[in-house]
Amino acid sequence: MSTATLEPETQGHATAPDTVFLSRLDTPGLKQRFQADNEFLFLDTFLPAPISEAFAARIPELKDAVHRNFIPKHKKGGSVSRYTLDELAPEIPALYRDPTFIAWLEKLTGESLQVCPDSDPHAYALYFYTEPGDHIGWHFDTSYYAGKRYTLLLGVIDDSSSQLEFELFRNDASRDSVKDARNLRPGAMCFFNGDEVWHRITPLGENETRISLTFEYVTDPHMSRWRRFVSNMKDSIAYFGFKQVFTQALGRR
Repeated sequence: MSTATLEPETQGHATAPDTVFLSRLDTPGLKQRFQADNEFLFLDTFLPAPISEAFAARIPELKDAVHRNFIPKHKKGGSVSRYTLDELAPEIPALYRDPTFIAWLEKLTGESLQVCPDSDPHAYALYFYTEPGDHIGWHFDTSYYAGKRYTLLLGVIDDSSSQLEFELFRNDASRDSVKDARNLRPGAMCFFNGDEVWHRITPLGENETRISLTFEYVTDPHMSRWRRFVSNMKDSIAYFGFKQVFTQALGRR
C-alpha cells in the first residue's frame, strides 16, 4: 500500500493523496468486469488504508455540519455537501479532482469524464447513517446532466449490518437482472453508471454507524435551467437543505 500525503495546506487546499496504488491494479481486467456487469464495479479493497483513515479522521470535525432528513418510506439519514468538505476536509476534493484518479476512471468507462460544476452540491458528499433505521430506498442516480453521470462510492466508516443492495440489467429487457448485496467497508469502492444500476442501502441497526463518500463525474456538464431547478430541489429536500443548495450553490454560478 502507498503512503499518502494528506496534510491540508493553507486556504482550504490540500495535496491530493498519492495515487500510485492505481498502477498496481489490473485495470484491463477491471474494465472488462465493469463493461460486462452493466457498467458496474465493486471492489472490497481499493483505497489504501492511509487514505481511507485520513478521511475517517475528519469525521469528528464534520458531525456538527451534518444535515439530517427524513422522507417517509424512502430515506432517513444525514449528509454533508461539497461546500463543507471544501472547508473542513480539503483532501477529499483534492482526490476528486486529481487528474490521475480521473484518468483511471476514464479507462474503465471509455468515456471522457469531467468534474461536476461548482454549483453542484452533490459533486462530492458524505452520507451519514448514524441512527437506527437510517437507510435509502431503491433508486437510480438519475442524471439531470446532458450526458451520463457516474457515481463512485467509497467506504469511510462501517460498523454496521447495512448493505448496498443492487440490481444489474434492470433496464435491459433482453437479459435477466442480477441482484446482489455488499458491505461498503473502509477502503472499498463501488463505481457505476447512475442511470443503469438500481440500488438501495438497507436500514441501520441499533448502535451501528455507516459513513460513506460519494464522487460524481459527468460526460457533459451542461444542464437546462429546468433540470437544474429539479436537481436543486431534490438535493434540498433529500440531502443538504434549502440553505446549502440555494444560497451556496446559486452563489457559485
